[in-house]
Amino acid sequence: MRIIKVNAIDSTNSFVRKFYEGGKDFEPVCVRAVTQTAGRGQRGSDWLSKAGENLTFSILYPQKKLNISRHFLLSATVALAVLEGLQGLNISDLKVKWPNDILSAKKKIGGILIENIVKTEGIVASVIGIGLNVNQTDFEGLPQAGSLKSITGQNYNIDDILENLILKIETKLKELPYRNSTEILEEYAKNMFRLNVVSAFLSKEGDKFNGIIRGVTTEGKLNLEIEDAVFKTYDLKEIQLLY
Repeated sequence: MRIIKVNAIDSTNSFVRKFYEGGKDFEPVCVRAVTQTAGRGQRGSDWLSKAGENLTFSILYPQKKLNISRHFLLSATVALAVLEGLQGLNISDLKVKWPNDILSAKKKIGGILIENIVKTEGIVASVIGIGLNVNQTDFEGLPQAGSLKSITGQNYNIDDILENLILKIETKLKELPYRNSTEILEEYAKNMFRLNVVSAFLSKEGDKFNGIIRGVTTEGKLNLEIEDAVFKTYDLKEIQLLY
């Protein structure tokens, strides 16, 4: 995969998308930014990162056999690839906070934002954006945030982490068209933050309630047990998991 390193841009997702020229027969490309001025996260939030201390990159990846109905399987696959890459660095207590925040020791250390390019034949390309807190240790006003260094006390080579994550992501994306959806969802569920324990949630109407995460659906909806043997599914816009 071709890797392009830039100093300062608004968003790696926006920048790498410009390399898409139509069709789905192209080599994947990765853009890594030292500084993002307008990085994006889930729910329209900003992704704030100190220049030179963290890893922010996006991959433009061709999709030749990915149906729109499998869009969450793509997201789950990328999340699992990131976990696998970080496990190789001996980062402890790694989890995915639904839908795709990366946690270690209950601290958010990373996030994933995927934007698909869709045509009549389905998803033809994906823009996979990843932000990972690496050597930053000051997260003023963000008590749930952490980094690899704040958790382990070690300094990390950011380029080495990038190469490792790209290798894991490429490997899993090549396997994705041939993998069983149930297998992917079960692996994702096993790595979910607060799986099978009573957790607090906030509805879009502002109401708080308790539920137990039992997994996710193929579409990426959260499967909650809200009473004994009473289950309900929620999508990202309907519910928020509270720490």
